[in-house]
Amino acid sequence: MNYLSVENLTKSFGERVLFADLTFGIDSGQKVAIVAKNGNGKTTLLRCLMGLEPYDNGNIVYRKDIRVVYMQQIDLLNENLSVLDAVLSHDLPQLKIVKKYNEALASGNNQEVEACYEEMTELNAWDTEVQVNQMLSKLKLNDTSAKVASLSGGQKKRVALAQVLLADADLLFLDEPTNHLDLDMIEWLEDYLSKSKATIIMVTHDRYFLEVVCDTILELEDKTLHRYKGNFSYYLEKKAERQEQQQSTIDKARNTFKKELDWIRRQPKARGTKQKARIDAFQETKKIASQRIDEDEIDIPVKMERLGSKIVELHKISKSFGTKTILNGFTYNFQRQERLGIVGSNGTGKSTFLNLLQGYLEPDQGKIVIGETVVFGYYSQELIQVDENKKVIDVIRDIAEFIPLEKGRQLSAAQFLEKFLFDRSMHYNFVHKLSGGEKRRLKLMTVLMSNPNFLILDEPTNDLDIFVMSVLEEYLRSFQGCLIVVSHDRYFMDKMVDHLFVFEGEGAIKDIIGNYTAYRQLEKNAASSNSAAKLKNVEPALVKLEEVKSESQPKEKRKLSFKEKEEFKRLESEMEKLELEKQRLTEEMSAGSVSNEDLIRSGNRMSAIVSELETMSDRWLELAEFV
Repeated sequence: MNYLSVENLTKSFGERVLFADLTFGIDSGQKVAIVAKNGNGKTTLLRCLMGLEPYDNGNIVYRKDIRVVYMQQIDLLNENLSVLDAVLSHDLPQLKIVKKYNEALASGNNQEVEACYEEMTELNAWDTEVQVNQMLSKLKLNDTSAKVASLSGGQKKRVALAQVLLADADLLFLDEPTNHLDLDMIEWLEDYLSKSKATIIMVTHDRYFLEVVCDTILELEDKTLHRYKGNFSYYLEKKAERQEQQQSTIDKARNTFKKELDWIRRQPKARGTKQKARIDAFQETKKIASQRIDEDEIDIPVKMERLGSKIVELHKISKSFGTKTILNGFTYNFQRQERLGIVGSNGTGKSTFLNLLQGYLEPDQGKIVIGETVVFGYYSQELIQVDENKKVIDVIRDIAEFIPLEKGRQLSAAQFLEKFLFDRSMHYNFVHKLSGGEKRRLKLMTVLMSNPNFLILDEPTNDLDIFVMSVLEEYLRSFQGCLIVVSHDRYFMDKMVDHLFVFEGEGAIKDIIGNYTAYRQLEKNAASSNSAAKLKNVEPALVKLEEVKSESQPKEKRKLSFKEKEEFKRLESEMEKLELEKQRLTEEMSAGSVSNEDLIRSGNRMSAIVSELETMSDRWLELAEFV
């Protein structure tokens, strides 16, 4: 069943054409992602589809009687409403009665509560009530009476997300739904949308999200759309194949162009039909031969100040704000080529830790020693602070006209901009004309131009598209200094870091060897073990009574059968092998030299080994009693 049909959609701003003659359709149940480089028109396309942005020409047709909702990057909430009122602001009977019921409970009017109770039952709205409470809990919107105006930007984003998800819409438009969500919220949303029956069109830079949730990728490139029927991995594979075929076509056209150019130069002006046709064909060949496929790769061997033996040392650092403890006697020494990821819920002290590290804050107790050769580069979440009427290339030139590279080479400001996907046509644009993502990219460049040897990236993936992220990853892969990353982008964390600081609150910090996926696997294993332990402890009273009775009676001794003796020996041998394999995997995962794919595979195998050892240990103990 078709929900949305788009034909020949064109949009331009003055002379700049964002997209031309786009034609595509969205069917019921599809989960579609639109990917493109920042500034290519992803958000503009969504706004055109929603009727919020005029377009030059084309047709947009929705199926009749379907509910459509749109979550924008900019919050448009009524700031006078409470969190609960904002979330339940849709014109749906179930949400109206849930809102009325909550108001009655808050007022203490028992008669009104009873009336709402009956209406809730009639409308079968109790499931809706549970869903609302669960969603507010998952998104950590616990104070439902708080006014929207009093919330932070991140909290408003979560209110807008809850509002959209509770709309019971047939077609959801989501623009960067994972921004301002912590890792637990992102994983919950990933699971929620995967199971949802709604049709979804989204713009997101979260590559794991694209992998798990989406079944169709629409890439907006060179003013047109390329459709890929699959998830993110499929898209990458098929895009590479398409580019390979395109490059082959370009190479053939260039060879033909050289031959035809020689013919054109030798011939007088065309007089015959055949010559005219050949000249027309030459012009078409020239057009194809002049094409160039952009490679999202970067190789900048920047001349970096060499790190000395002493980098950054933290000696029994403590920091509190009132009664809130951030660090409590924390000690750590950073090593060369350190690749550290920092995760933790909002408010656990991640930003405070970074500010202490760079000397922006002083510890309450302890000492921070910074090596003489350390040059910090800090990419923060704030937008770039420059004159909005300044040209892009002047922002870079104000820092340096040339960037020194290894072996005495150098890179001009214009060349550096091109490396970070600012083509020549954008160099003389004013900063105020850049999109949010382009401004973020420009700020990142200003940080990297300072040639730091200790790089700190605080949420670098917010508003940076997947293409720029690939460029940044290529740069960081060859970066020889220390790196700290604070990010909710699991894909980026898995590729960039080899151990994690997990901020748990109240001054507790865990140092976990491995990347983010390995850490989440360890958490799941621990949760499973705790659940199993609780189940073992929760036994029926009658069984406990029987155990008490049996304790007073001596157990009847018995001998193991031949098969049981053989099983006992086999278990000892297999458990020893598994323990050795577990030790080997632990060493491999701690070494930091394995690839991301191997690390994930090792983490999964480690989980299986722990499970097998638990099962075998239980059986071994059972048999050992009679050996």
